[in-house]
Amino acid sequence: MKGFRLLRWSGSVLSPRTRPCPHTRPILLSKRFQSTATAALQLESNDDSNPSLPSHSPTLDLHTLPSPPPYRASRSAKLAALHARLSLPPRVPIETLARCLVDASADPHPSYNNSALCLLGNDLLGYYTSELILCRYPRLPMVIIFASMQAYCGPATLAAITREWGVDPAAEPGGEVDPGLLQFKRLIPGNADYHSSGRLVKNSQPPAAEEKPWNRGLSSLTVGDNYFGELEPRMKRKPTDYLERPELVSQDAKALEDRGVTLERASTNFVRAVMGALYLHAGRNAAKAFFRAHFQSRELAVEKLFEFRQPTRDLSRLCAREGLVSPVARILSETGRQSRHPVFVVGVFSGRDKLGEGQGASLDEARIRAAIGALKGWYLYSPLEIRVPSEVEEGAGGKGWDGVLIDGGEVIV
Repeated sequence: MKGFRLLRWSGSVLSPRTRPCPHTRPILLSKRFQSTATAALQLESNDDSNPSLPSHSPTLDLHTLPSPPPYRASRSAKLAALHARLSLPPRVPIETLARCLVDASADPHPSYNNSALCLLGNDLLGYYTSELILCRYPRLPMVIIFASMQAYCGPATLAAITREWGVDPAAEPGGEVDPGLLQFKRLIPGNADYHSSGRLVKNSQPPAAEEKPWNRGLSSLTVGDNYFGELEPRMKRKPTDYLERPELVSQDAKALEDRGVTLERASTNFVRAVMGALYLHAGRNAAKAFFRAHFQSRELAVEKLFEFRQPTRDLSRLCAREGLVSPVARILSETGRQSRHPVFVVGVFSGRDKLGEGQGASLDEARIRAAIGALKGWYLYSPLEIRVPSEVEEGAGGKGWDGVLIDGGEVIV
């Protein structure tokens, strides 16, 4: 894989104020307009009447802006502290970090919110997390893979990371708000008063029945849905509507944003935007190091995510699929059979090979635990040397890509 020159294609997601500039330019005074990206007012260098730059334009009213103007980012102590707390490289401008804190529900203008950076960061987090899980545990079932993705980079995890970083939400978005606060339009709760009419929001409209599509199979979970096997939130339309009018997808997404978002959703978009901004400004290596420090370093007990309903039957089907001898349970040891608290140790054998071992207060409990241990030993197989595709670069260490184990899939009974 070859490296890309970020200065050529990063302009699609970066506003002109935050693009890396290789040349020096005269000092500019940015003036914030809602309908355009930037309107710059160049100051004369030989003007003696204005020896010092003004703090802001006298005609600019901060209370009319949906988000803080970019020039206020360099004067925010919260932003400077957050930049240092995250150990971001100097190549990441503090104006970009301020843009990561502005949700699309607060400022709909794409040049001032974090929607583009959030989209890139979401793909990066999904890519790095999925390759880590699949290369470390190549035999995991799809349900466990989705649960692991939720644990590493799900909305609840990213919201907790936002709190760990010390980011506080703003009460209401606006131009006068400190740029170091998370700004978003809050979702109206269900117990709020509906337009001062005395009725609750949840009672103002009849609840719509939740429709579960009948054709959500494995292909829908892995291709049509998001990284966690969930349906993307959309308006109630027929599938043919999106095929006939593709512009409805963006319109419905904007309508969902206009309703407001929760704190968890805004925190999730912020963390994803930081990941995307770091990748654009500092490159792939800095983004991967940031992922290792804040996401991969979290400990996840994958063995506790399993829940078997009939482990003995699943083990029998697994042995039949792999061409092994049918499993047989045997007592290894026991104590206190006639007492109130007996303990039985049972092992599951396939021929002469012991697949698993378990203990319990009865023979059935010990046999079931032994079957569960055998299934976990199969699904939690991990190679000794883990190498993910993103680490393989052209000429990096002189090693090429070695394919990982491709398993036959989970047992279907």
